[in-house]
Amino acid sequence: MIGAARFLDAANELGFRLYTGVPCSYLKPFINYVIDADHLRYVGTADEGNAIAVAAGAELGGTRSVVMFQNSGLGNAVSPLSSLTHTFRIPVLVIVTHRGEPGGTPDEPQHELMGQVTAQLLEVLGVPWERFPTEEAEVDAALARAVRSMDERSKPFAFIMSKGSVEPWDLRSAPPVRSGHPDRRSLPEVEPSSSRTAMLRAVQQAAGPSDVLIATTGYTGRELCALSDRPNQLYTVGSMGCASSIGLGLALAQPKRRVIVLDGDGAALMRLGALATIGHERPANLIHVVLDNGRHESTGGQSTVTDTADLAAIAAACGYGSVERVGSPDDLAASIGAAAEGLRLVHVPIVPGVPAGLPRPSMKPPEVAARLRDFLGR
Repeated sequence: MIGAARFLDAANELGFRLYTGVPCSYLKPFINYVIDADHLRYVGTADEGNAIAVAAGAELGGTRSVVMFQNSGLGNAVSPLSSLTHTFRIPVLVIVTHRGEPGGTPDEPQHELMGQVTAQLLEVLGVPWERFPTEEAEVDAALARAVRSMDERSKPFAFIMSKGSVEPWDLRSAPPVRSGHPDRRSLPEVEPSSSRTAMLRAVQQAAGPSDVLIATTGYTGRELCALSDRPNQLYTVGSMGCASSIGLGLALAQPKRRVIVLDGDGAALMRLGALATIGHERPANLIHVVLDNGRHESTGGQSTVTDTADLAAIAAACGYGSVERVGSPDDLAASIGAAAEGLRLVHVPIVPGVPAGLPRPSMKPPEVAARLRDFLGR
């Protein structure tokens, strides 16, 4: 058994500053210590997949990050582990607890199967792993191996943590006071009349030279790239619904730079819990644009449920400081071009439709990520 400070202080020396994830009783000492520490940041997410995406965004922004959750949530993280961190070559450190560990302490029945296959699932995903260190003398070497693997492969590395690996640490700090639901005004309905391409063109024209644009998977990223491929743009592939969490991590790592997330209605609905996390964290430099055509357009045009689910009202209820609905490219450009600070969501109803002959980005995802890192490092 080791003290939380022993591992976390050693990790801090290696540049790990942001921790994110979903609580587990095995992780309680770690999470409590990070929350208490002034020099570390903990972002609690609604699910494990969003935690991977937050960490990925922070890493792109230059901050090494750690994701923590129990193995029962490993399945929820499969999508971003297989199609975000793997695809873009983004190294994050994962600590996954071993509930239902064979031969370990008896556990609840729902952990039995995952306890048996935790290591195999990581291996199938191509994530190298080792047991979490339980002796303080082992910590430095274990972290060195993890960092070496991450640096050489540009992919995640995982520690599997058994019960009782870390000494207890009781939470000593009070949670920050957040005022709830700052804007619940009903927003006027907007009849969609413009295309996604027209709205994306407006965003590109209004964005500043230091802004970063994160486009969701599907046609949004492809259309943004076709309009004008730029080094400050990331075209998310796979990991549907994770663009806003990538944007959150990046905004926290780069607080002096505006981050504009270009989301879709289907993607936003897929990981709706991300809005609650973003609304709680409230980075002042994040603008969340949701292009809503009521369709899963890239998979055949099946309807989403935004005819009955008001994403703008949901964002307001989740704590977004400013929420608006716009229907024209000019209005969207004016909103993006405004100098106002504070977390914002802009809901943009659009008409369905895809440009004929829409190309795919010519750069491979790792090249896009490397180019963005270079842009952010200037």
